[in-house]
Amino acid sequence: MPQNSHEMTEKSKSQGPRWALFYDFHTMPAIPDVGENFDIDRFTDRIAACGVDYLVFAARCNLGMAYYDTRVGIRHPSLKYDLIGLLAESCRSKGIAFSAYVNAGLSHEEGLLHRDWTVLTPEGYTHRPDTLDHFFRMMCYNSPYGDHLIEVVKELVSGYPISGLFLDCMNLSPCVGVECIREMKEQGIDWEDPVRVREFAHFSRVRMTQRIAEAARALKPDILLYFNGIPYEDQEPYCSYYEFECLPTGGWGYESFPSVSRYLRTLGKPVLNMTGRFHQSWGDFGGIRTEASLEFDCLQGIANGMRPTIGGHLHPRGDINDAVFDLIEPIYGRLRKLDPWTVGSDPVAEVAVVIPVDPPNSIHPEPEVLADRSVKGAARMLCELKIQFDVVSSKRAWDGYQLLVLPDEVLLDESAAKKIRAHLDAGGAILSSGWSGLDRNRQGYVFSEWGLFFHGDHTDDPSYYAIGELLKDGIPDMPNNFYCPGTRNEARAGTEVLATLVRPYFNRHWDGEHGHLYLPPNQETDEPAVTRTVNVAHISHAVFRAYHDVAPIPLRQMVANLLRLLLPNPVVRARNLPSFARVTVTAQPGRRMVHVLSYVPERRGPTIEMIEEPIELRDVEILIRLDDTVPSRVYLAPSEQPLPYDVKGGYVEVTIPVVAGYALVVVEQ
Repeated sequence: MPQNSHEMTEKSKSQGPRWALFYDFHTMPAIPDVGENFDIDRFTDRIAACGVDYLVFAARCNLGMAYYDTRVGIRHPSLKYDLIGLLAESCRSKGIAFSAYVNAGLSHEEGLLHRDWTVLTPEGYTHRPDTLDHFFRMMCYNSPYGDHLIEVVKELVSGYPISGLFLDCMNLSPCVGVECIREMKEQGIDWEDPVRVREFAHFSRVRMTQRIAEAARALKPDILLYFNGIPYEDQEPYCSYYEFECLPTGGWGYESFPSVSRYLRTLGKPVLNMTGRFHQSWGDFGGIRTEASLEFDCLQGIANGMRPTIGGHLHPRGDINDAVFDLIEPIYGRLRKLDPWTVGSDPVAEVAVVIPVDPPNSIHPEPEVLADRSVKGAARMLCELKIQFDVVSSKRAWDGYQLLVLPDEVLLDESAAKKIRAHLDAGGAILSSGWSGLDRNRQGYVFSEWGLFFHGDHTDDPSYYAIGELLKDGIPDMPNNFYCPGTRNEARAGTEVLATLVRPYFNRHWDGEHGHLYLPPNQETDEPAVTRTVNVAHISHAVFRAYHDVAPIPLRQMVANLLRLLLPNPVVRARNLPSFARVTVTAQPGRRMVHVLSYVPERRGPTIEMIEEPIELRDVEILIRLDDTVPSRVYLAPSEQPLPYDVKGGYVEVTIPVVAGYALVVVEQ
C-alpha cells in the first residue's frame, strides 16, 4: 500500500460562495409594520464590511408570506414595497451575490387557504394537533401546490437579479391525499403499507427537487441551487453546492460536525458550514453567541474545506441588529486573512470511516447514519487521537486510504464486499468492531482475512475484557468493561488473539428474590475480544457506540494501540496536545497545512454546551510526515512567522510557541 495519504484530486467546477450570511425573515401575518424601518443600504453596507460575497434572504417564508411583488403568491399584508427587489439591487451594486430563500415544505398561509394543498397524514390530519410545532402543517408536492411552487420559482428567477435559490424544509411526511393515493395505485404501490408510503413520499420530494432545478435552470443556467432537507447524495444531480446546518447550541450539539463534515468533503462539491448567531436556535431574537464559540464553528469548517455561513433573523420592522454585525465582522475579518492557505485546499486523509449500509427499517439511510452513534463515536475517538480521516458512504470510492474503519455494524452486501476485497488486495488494513464484516444476514464473516468464526451475539451483561501484552500500553491492568453488547467469535488457526473476554459472576437479572446489579468480573476465558491477522484487526464489541455513549478512555486507548500496529506512520503526530485539541491537515500544490484548534465546549445546564473563551496552549510539538518531500520553510499563517524545524525519520518536527485557540502551521516543499 503506498504511504502517501488520500488527497482529492478533482476540483469542483466552482469554489462556490466563500463568505456567506443567511437571514431568516419569518413574520406572522398579524405583524402590522413589516419592513417599515428597513434601511436596506445600511444593511448591505454592514454586510459588505464583513467581506460577505453571498447573502441568502427570505423571499417567501415559513408562514407563506412573500416579501416581493408577487403575482402568484401572498405578499405580507403590512409590507408596502418590494423588499426583495430593493435588497437584491442593493446587493448587486455592492458585489454581493443574492440568493432567494423559499420554504418549499412549509407555507402556512397558503395551506390554511388551500387545505387540498397540504399533506393528509395517515391518521387523517391536514394539520397535526401540536399547532405550535413548525411542521404541524406541511405541503404536498403532488397536489396543485407542486405546480404553484414551480410558478413561484419561475417568478423569482425571471423577475429578480438573483444568483441562487435556497429551498428549505423539503422533507415530506407520508401523505395519503387523493393525488398521492392515485399515483401509488397507478404504480402498483401498496398504499396501506406504511413503509411503501414513506418510500413514495421520499420519491416525491426528490422528483420535486428535479422539477425545481429544471425550471430554474431553464431561465438561468448558472443559478446556484441548494435543497435543504433532501439527502445530500440524492440532490447531487440538482444542487450547486451543499450546506451543513449545525447550530451547536440549537439542538445539534458539538458531536455532529466531526462526522458530517468529513463525509461532505468527499462528495466533490463546495460545502457551506451553516452555523447561527443565536444563543439557542432559529428565531431566538434576544440571543447571541459568544465570539469564541462562533469563531470555533467557522474555524472547524475552514479546516475541513468548508466555507462559513452564519444564520440570523431580521426583525420584522427591518431594525438592524448592529450587535450581530459587531460580532461577525471581526471574525470574518480575521478568517479572510487565511484565504491564501485555505481557498482551493484539499483535506488530507489516510483513514476512511465507513457508514453502515442501509440500516434496518430505514427508507433513506443517509440522515440516520450520519446521526449514527457508532459513526459519531468513531469520529470523536479519531479526532481525539489526531488521526486524519474521511467518512465515506456506500456510494463513494473507498480506494486510496491506508486503513478502513468499520464501526460496529457495517454489514457487507455485494457492493461493499467488492470494495473490501479491492482494499485488501491493494495491501490496505481494516479495523472493525462488533458485527462489522458479517454478511447482511449475520451468518458469518464474508472474508477469511477476519480470521474468525462467528457464533452469534454475546450474552454477557456486562462484558469485560483482559488485555494482552501487545495492547497493554496505557490500559489499566484489570478486567475492563466494554459498556456495550458484542459478538461471540472463535479464532481461526493463525489468528493472533490480543485480548480475551472475562465472564461476570452472572448477568443482570431478577431471580424472584434479588435484583442482580452488582456484577463483578469472575473468570477469564479463551474467547477472543481483540484479534489480528495480517490485514484485519477486529474488536468483538461495539466499542465506537460505547465511546459515543459513555466515553471509556481504555477503549480509546485500545483503538490507539491498534492504530499503532495498523497505521505506524500517520500523516501527523502531536506529542503533547490534550485530547480536546483538534488537528486537521490540508494540502495545496507544494505545501501542507496543519490546523490546530484548542476549544472546549462545556455543558451548562441540561442542554446548552458553551464555549466562552479559547484555551491557550504553549510549546505544542507537531510532527508532519514529509512523504519523500523536502521542506523549504515552515511558518505560521497568516503572519508568516518562521518556525524552527528539524527533519527526522521522514517527519518535519516543529514547536508552536503559543496556540491561542487556533494556529495554522504551513510546511512549504
